[in-house]
Amino acid sequence: KFCSFKPIYKPDFPCTIMSSPFFFQTNAIKTSKYNLFTFLPLNLFEQFQRIANAYFLFLLILQVIPAISSLSWFTTVVPLVLVLLVTAVKDASDDFFSRLIFVPFNRLRSEKWMDVQVGDIIKLENNKFVAADLLLLSSSEPLNLVYIETAELDGSVNREVHCEPPNNRLDKFTGTLTFRDQKYALDNERILLRGCTLRNTEWCFGLVIFAGPETKLMQNCGKTTFKRTSIDHLMNVLVLFIFGFLAFMCTVLAIGNGIWEFQEGSVFTAFLPRPDGVDASFSAFLTFWSYVIILNTVVPISLYVSVEIIRLGNSFYIDWDRKMYYPRSDTPAEARTTTLNEELGQIKYVFSDKTGTLTQNIMTFNKCSISGKSYGMNHCWDLTDQATEIKEKVDFSYNPLADPKFSFHDHSLVEAVKLEAPEVHNFFRLLALCHTVMAEEKEEGNLLYQAQSPDEGALVTAARNFGFVFRSRTPETITIVEMGVQKSYELLAILDFNNVRKRMSVIVQSPEGKLSLYCKGADTIVYERLHPSCSKLMDVTTEHLNEFAGEGLRTLVLAHKNLDEDYFREWSTRHHMASTTLEDREERLDELYEEIEKDLLLLGATAIEDKLQDGVPQTIEQLSKANIKIWVLTGDKQETAENIGYSCNMLREEMTDVFIISADTPQEVHEELRKKMKPESEDEPTIIQRGILDKKSKMLPDETVDGEYGLVINGHSLAYALDKSLEQELLRTACMCKTVICCRVTPLQKAQVVELVKKYKQAVTLAIGDGANDVSMIKAAHIGVGISGQEGMQAVLSSDFSFAQFRYLQRLLLVHGRWSYLRMCKFLRYFFYKNFTFTFVHFWYAFFCGFSAQLGLDTSYWTAVNQFFLWGSLAVYFAITFTMYSNGMYLIFTASFPFIGTARNSLNQPNVWLTILLTSILCVLPVVAYRFLLIQLCPTINDKVRVLRGTGTAKKT
Repeated sequence: KFCSFKPIYKPDFPCTIMSSPFFFQTNAIKTSKYNLFTFLPLNLFEQFQRIANAYFLFLLILQVIPAISSLSWFTTVVPLVLVLLVTAVKDASDDFFSRLIFVPFNRLRSEKWMDVQVGDIIKLENNKFVAADLLLLSSSEPLNLVYIETAELDGSVNREVHCEPPNNRLDKFTGTLTFRDQKYALDNERILLRGCTLRNTEWCFGLVIFAGPETKLMQNCGKTTFKRTSIDHLMNVLVLFIFGFLAFMCTVLAIGNGIWEFQEGSVFTAFLPRPDGVDASFSAFLTFWSYVIILNTVVPISLYVSVEIIRLGNSFYIDWDRKMYYPRSDTPAEARTTTLNEELGQIKYVFSDKTGTLTQNIMTFNKCSISGKSYGMNHCWDLTDQATEIKEKVDFSYNPLADPKFSFHDHSLVEAVKLEAPEVHNFFRLLALCHTVMAEEKEEGNLLYQAQSPDEGALVTAARNFGFVFRSRTPETITIVEMGVQKSYELLAILDFNNVRKRMSVIVQSPEGKLSLYCKGADTIVYERLHPSCSKLMDVTTEHLNEFAGEGLRTLVLAHKNLDEDYFREWSTRHHMASTTLEDREERLDELYEEIEKDLLLLGATAIEDKLQDGVPQTIEQLSKANIKIWVLTGDKQETAENIGYSCNMLREEMTDVFIISADTPQEVHEELRKKMKPESEDEPTIIQRGILDKKSKMLPDETVDGEYGLVINGHSLAYALDKSLEQELLRTACMCKTVICCRVTPLQKAQVVELVKKYKQAVTLAIGDGANDVSMIKAAHIGVGISGQEGMQAVLSSDFSFAQFRYLQRLLLVHGRWSYLRMCKFLRYFFYKNFTFTFVHFWYAFFCGFSAQLGLDTSYWTAVNQFFLWGSLAVYFAITFTMYSNGMYLIFTASFPFIGTARNSLNQPNVWLTILLTSILCVLPVVAYRFLLIQLCPTINDKVRVLRGTGTAKKT
């Protein structure tokens, strides 16, 4: 895509594009399902997808025909309109309140987000959301990303931007900026993405590159879909069966009417005169449609309204639950939709983000290994041979720039720094130089760090406290204070971190003129680039890394090398040429990075603790007892994901095996997936075709395995595994594992994993996350849960339920979900019993009224005694139900109260059909006995004549 722009001047603000050969999207985003014009037709279309509603519309047409209907038309219109109106109001309120967001956007001339266009130069202020994908031009901070000063934004200077077309790659951007006949490379570090928040910067100017649906965030967001519960689908299936049963009853009664009219109808013409041309067969035809109207009570039109009212009540229970209220942020739980409550009680798979969802996203420097020596031990041995924790923290008062919140317990590391050990100084010098952190110093000595990732901030803070204070940076320099002496290093190159490199390097020149390369990254990556002389030190450091990983800490390896000045000058020229090309830029840069990042000297390793949220391991354990599987989908690197997996007790040392899928080709991924769980098997996954009165669906059955296994797969391998040719093999292997962790995944891959499980497992899924990168996953799952955390409101606005802490998920599923599911199943059981009982009265009465489609209902049995037994039995029933299904009883005996499944279980229970059978018999026997005894004991004249006719002794009168 090519964008040539010349800003024109409006009052105080150069704002828009003069000419462009391409059509660009506007920045308006539609997140709601309805609007003012489409609400009525679209909502009615959705409602009439419910078969019962369509049936009653057909019934209304029948009631307009006088020859058929024995009921007034308004008896159908009133309940139908009421059902449609109540449902429409609920759908409108859900769509309005769950999707509503109004974010004003201030420029030099205040505008709304929707008015921003490609080519606009807009101004952002601190703590404001980014309105579109922007190229950063200028800011209040001396960033190394700034190309154009504000004063240079005039119409006499031509600027051109060449960039890639819109795509969903959040970690990649390729482009060039031509300014004053000089080319500048544009990459992902120069772009501000829509949905992010500007931090630590009073203001900045940015050029809109992509807007609206073309932004990377929206490219990763799934479509807003109409979510329906399994009970909704089940009710449609049941209504179809009820239609068949209704047709059967009406056919039986119509045949009975035809027989009766043929044999006895002529006798009653004085009482029921026949219209001309109506014989027995035509009377049966009319009777069929008359009974379709009379027996309409068997079709549950009021069921939908009743279900919605129950769901609304269950939603209030969630909103009012004090045990899901988080006082620190004053955040209660919120049911953002009222249609999915009982679905919470059927969850089989939970897909969770990691950072900010399972963890607090707060990193602390815990331990380190420098030149073969480990620092940061938290215990020592006293004279009684008992391990005791060292409570005394290291005193950093000697350092006036130290962070008072930082704590460390190993005094030996401070002593090594004070003794000026060169390896120790180099270690912390690297931490102070190799990063992308920004420093803000509003008061002298009061530093505030803003980092792209919390672990970077933790490492820079550690270096600060140990005497190597990162002070400030400009596009060309990094200023640090080394043991009280301020030094300014010239920043010559930044070798960025990405998913493939898994390392970051900087090339700097010291004030003394020495050129150095500092590198930090994953141990396996950095080890491959070490000088052979580091082999012994590497073995010792590896032992320390294994200890750190066993404690669930996040680790990085640090290395450095000195550079020759002539070689670097020649390498820098080639680097600039590669960085400004649009074709094969990444490949050419990777070759240059590989060339210079070799023969490194090992310095040591760091260990950082990412603290879990309170109650996360206990919540995961409790959900596992309920046979709910939890998959972690995270954008973090593999080592971090594994460590968190161990911290959450999802991965355990006693597991039979933990499989790592990290292949780079489709063939290798296929081999690893096939051989991990069943190396001797050559069979393809078995697919079962399922479907009842519906479109057939594929299902991949669960397989049994011996032992507990874990699966860890990285994003590169996952991209191949999600291909249609491998997706079944991936799901087969994953479902045989106790724990599944997908790392380095994109937002779109998160949604694809959820869709894969939905496609082949026929199970109810739930996705939970806290950031904008979780939106697509939340939308794809049957139920989406948003965490109200530190990552904005994007996840919450796209979710069906929201709260502040992951631990509340246990109560949402095992308490509210389970109760909602049980209430709904018991209600459905009662509702269908009530409808059938009421309808069978009319059906049975037809045999006593000559099948004439007359109504008959006697309410004389509503006596005081019946009232007492009715309400008394309900009180006893609810008392026993409350005891058996209480929260405390369930948490004690979790495995003894299974509730995973669908509402079909309520109709699969033998006691339901036994009740129906006994009820039918009890309804029939009293009437048969009464009629038999009445004829025998008190026969009428007609009865006596009928008996005499049967014996042939009747006399003519």
